[in-house]
Amino acid sequence: MSRSGGQLGVQRKKKKLMRFNHGLGMCFSFQSSITVLGFYFHHHRALANALASVGVSLGITLWPLLSRYLLEDLGWRGTFLVFGGVLLHCCVCGAILRPVATSVAPETTEEAPPPPSKAPAPGCLAACGRAIQRHLAFDILRHNAGYRVYTLGVMWMILGFPLPHVFLVPYAMWHGVDEHRAALLISIIGFSNIFLRPMAGLVAGRRDFAGHRKYLFSLAALLNGLTNLVCAASADFRVLVGYCLLYSVSMSGVGALIFQVLMDIVPMDRFSSALGLFTVLESVSILISPPLAGLLLDTTNNNFSYVFYMSSFFLISAALFMGGSFCALQKKERPGKPAEAEGAITEVPSEQGLMVEDSRGSKKQLYTEVMYVTSV
Repeated sequence: MSRSGGQLGVQRKKKKLMRFNHGLGMCFSFQSSITVLGFYFHHHRALANALASVGVSLGITLWPLLSRYLLEDLGWRGTFLVFGGVLLHCCVCGAILRPVATSVAPETTEEAPPPPSKAPAPGCLAACGRAIQRHLAFDILRHNAGYRVYTLGVMWMILGFPLPHVFLVPYAMWHGVDEHRAALLISIIGFSNIFLRPMAGLVAGRRDFAGHRKYLFSLAALLNGLTNLVCAASADFRVLVGYCLLYSVSMSGVGALIFQVLMDIVPMDRFSSALGLFTVLESVSILISPPLAGLLLDTTNNNFSYVFYMSSFFLISAALFMGGSFCALQKKERPGKPAEAEGAITEVPSEQGLMVEDSRGSKKQLYTEVMYVTSV
């Protein structure tokens, strides 16, 4: 018993180490690939982000079918070997990336001297604090209201956004849909996104939407939340197929714009730090969302409809919060000017005084008042 218990402990440690290494590698590859898009592309950046996210759609389409086939033929060990070989291609993609010459001045940060303290802080903690301040954009979170609104809105949105991907197949099977047909629903979402994401990037890349992409993102999140209500209304397979198609339209908008909006809000010389803090906070929401939905299922006796209601609540409220906050910030930055609304005034000098001409073409004579100072 002790020997078998020791082997189980070793296997658990290996699994934990494997998960840690997998997560660390994915973080490094994801952060660098998203950041380099902002430096490589300027005029067609929205389309580049959309095309880069098409790989996610390919994975959603092929991964369920491929994993089932590999598990049946090779077992879980062979399946992990194949998946590892696929992920190793990220090394080839990373070797192709090259630094680009930018005109951005090197970042200089002026740090105020720390307040005097009786006991000196440990060197390790001080170094960690400086590294966190340098690589995570807490200063942007404090001073940039748009970044603060967007980060909080996406954190709230992510609490409901991944739930349909996790619970759609169990929801369909719970209502009597065949297992293979239920798994096909996820592939429909992924296959539709392959074509819809580039289209969303083309629409968002138009000059007409240059300053309004954040509103497009809020609209896509709102439609995504409303679509989940359709899924909760009926579990018929034809209705679920229609739901997957509608869900793909809104999901393509969210996937194509989520990082493009961040590039519009934050200057590119600080984008890497802003993206790091953004993904850290987003990961917290991803970590909380499935257990929260599981708790809701336990409370409601495995009624999956409440999970989709929960997803709709988070998505709709986050979309309304972001859209309303961005609107208020835009009005605050650009207050109305009544003088310009009434019409521009052109000054024309004259011998008798000041001749003014408004936008309607009527001229008015204004006499100047001269004041002489005779004594001080």
